[in-house]
Amino acid sequence: MSKVAKARYAAAAVPGFTHRTAMEEAARCLLCHDAPCSAACPAGTDPGRFIRSIRFRNPKGAAETVRENNVIGGSCAWVCPYDNFCEEACSRCGIDRPIEIGRLQRYVVEQEQVQKMKILKPPAKKKGVKVACVGAGPASLACAAELAKAGYAVTIFEAEEKAGGVLTYGITPARLPQGVVDQDVAAIRGLGVRFALHTRVGADISLDALREQGFAAFFLGAGLWKAQLPDIEGTDLAGVYAASGFLKTARESRGRTGLAGKRAVVVGGGDVAMDCATTAKLTGAAHVAVYYRRTLEEAPANMREIQYALSLGISIVTNFAPVRCVGADGKLQYVEFKGRDGNSSAQVAADAAVFAIGQAPQDMRQLADLSLTEKGTVKTRSGGKTNLPDVFAAGDVANGGKTVVEAVAEGKKAAAAICKRLDALHEGRGK
Repeated sequence: MSKVAKARYAAAAVPGFTHRTAMEEAARCLLCHDAPCSAACPAGTDPGRFIRSIRFRNPKGAAETVRENNVIGGSCAWVCPYDNFCEEACSRCGIDRPIEIGRLQRYVVEQEQVQKMKILKPPAKKKGVKVACVGAGPASLACAAELAKAGYAVTIFEAEEKAGGVLTYGITPARLPQGVVDQDVAAIRGLGVRFALHTRVGADISLDALREQGFAAFFLGAGLWKAQLPDIEGTDLAGVYAASGFLKTARESRGRTGLAGKRAVVVGGGDVAMDCATTAKLTGAAHVAVYYRRTLEEAPANMREIQYALSLGISIVTNFAPVRCVGADGKLQYVEFKGRDGNSSAQVAADAAVFAIGQAPQDMRQLADLSLTEKGTVKTRSGGKTNLPDVFAAGDVANGGKTVVEAVAEGKKAAAAICKRLDALHEGRGK
């Protein structure tokens, strides 16, 4: 892969603000007393407050607001669907256009790094109680940070080489640079959180073994990493991929997908499908097409991600569903689609087909005797409580796959529930 191709794969899809443009954008804020943008943020990042700090040229205050409220505020600044949350609630929508809150948050986190700010510090008073978080994705990172701030000794167990979960392995770097994820993880390490990488709970070590080591509570935020392929002919051909594996391989190899000059078809209509399509294009595929079984209006992908894919020359074909993959000598040659109208059909030549049709969790019963839904996700109650009193769960492994910012919100709520339980046990009131 050439240096030019590598640079293209890693280049930001949307440029950030300069100091001047950030000030100009922040000056558009109406400084609403009730800050509807803040009320609309699931993670409680409080954009109304950090934008006010930007306006008054207080970058450290802005960084404190972001980082203290949302420990992975850097990653969220890049991937959060703001137009569905804070920007949709912005009062300027009734005047012209909403404040670009996402890009302002990016600017704040960039200033935090440039000015080498030290925002989060370990608590002075520690409880001496150990808590384990399984998985190092958004929900676990948020939960671990809140627990560490409360004085608990937290260890995150992660099967992969790097922390971040979907942030590190499931999103194209054009939408989320690895350096941003690493900055977020460093902030969490700064709170005293330990990371046990290359450690798969359930295989390398059991929950019972961790209990014997003194861990008093467990948080499950393992994400959705089980490959999902449709039940059609030909999915065993070389060149057919599940989305999670395709994106993970691309991230780990820094864009070496082997698609230079080739044709790729992506099946799906969500953000993951758009990430797969843009990854294929940015790593050299000559032609990339997305096929979705419903209309564009019904597609769950954020419109910004769809527009970015289109800007790269990726075609999007709607109302067509795959019926089989056809190949020769074990290699994919084309994908056959059937139209939603029942009459139309298409044979699309392809060297690679990536199916982004949803993801599923690994078998969570390998960890413990957990109550699961029909889809294999962990059944939870308020605060991420499971059927096991010392086990909590949140994020994709519980909700089936939502946004990063919603995973953060759920992780924070679970941390509060864990604190409540452990405090009660300490006071002799627990069961």
